Amino acid sequence: MLSSVSRRILGHAATKSQWSRPALTTVTMTTTRQYRGDSGEGEQKLSVEEEALLRIAKPKAEEIFKKHIALPVDDIETRQKRLIYRSKQRGWLEVDLLLGTWASENVTKLNENELDQFEDFVNMETIDIYNIITLRLDVPEELKMGGEGIVERKQEWARQSPLGKADPEKYKTVKTASKLI
Repeated sequence: MLSSVSRRILGHAATKSQWSRPALTTVTMTTTRQYRGDSGEGEQKLSVEEEALLRIAKPKAEEIFKKHIALPVDDIETRQKRLIYRSKQRGWLEVDLLLGTWASENVTKLNENELDQFEDFVNMETIDIYNIITLRLDVPEELKMGGEGIVERKQEWARQSPLGKADPEKYKTVKTASKLI
């Protein structure tokens, strides 16, 4: 189906209007896909020199990648610091305060199993964390530990926390003590 502009151009050319253009009968357009994605199209053809450079560079790049990506498995102190940081830097002030304050007070006291539970909780979406802490959502089944899990303790702490109260001085004291300001 032709657009109205194409029909007008073809119509003018077919009726030999006052312009002396040749008739436009066929338009051939070839498009090139720039995004390869998973289609397998556009395979790279490297020159001999490029392949030689790739053979040299690839092992070095993989070594650097492993060095920067690998997390220490047995360094519990680094893991605790990362969890505290992630708890304080969620992007929502309310969650930063509730989760970050609890983390800075309690994460250093947690054992490895409890750290795993807390990390699973921190890996959730921020809105879900907020709704669970404020009791708007139930604790997910995989995080329930019969009232003794990290999330249940976090909820109990949030109920008792002065952060939910409207006392500005207590709020400032808690934030200062937790190094949030």
